[in-house]
Amino acid sequence: MTEEDKELELLKAKRMLEMQKNISQRQKIEVKPPSPAQNVSPRDIVLKQLGYRGEEVLQNAESQFPNETKVVVEKLAELIQGGEITEIIDGGKLLTLFRSVGIHVRIQTTINVEQDGKMVSWSDKLKGETKSLSEPASSSDSSENV
Repeated sequence: MTEEDKELELLKAKRMLEMQKNISQRQKIEVKPPSPAQNVSPRDIVLKQLGYRGEEVLQNAESQFPNETKVVVEKLAELIQGGEITEIIDGGKLLTLFRSVGIHVRIQTTINVEQDGKMVSWSDKLKGETKSLSEPASSSDSSENV
């Protein structure tokens, strides 16, 4: 063998050792994730599956019905881990679930309407209309006194 062939064989051997080390490291990394997953709380598992406003509904349920919510969250976590629930659970679905099992979670809601090109809460709009109705009466009362 020529000297170039010997060098090429040495380089190949070094490269093979590096590849074997990389493979063994990847296998170690792949083995590690299941153990931390066992330490994850049921609430964290459910939180990862929640979508739009889901966390808000969960927080309201926990503050209003802590014991009942814990049971529901544990069961949801089991179903998620078992692969029976794969879809994202938004706030509406979670609220429907709680209500279907008899937990009537109260959520603060607002209704907004468009007024003069702006979004205004329904209560503000009604307050504005009652003021405008009462203003002409008060202005006419003051003109009658004169």
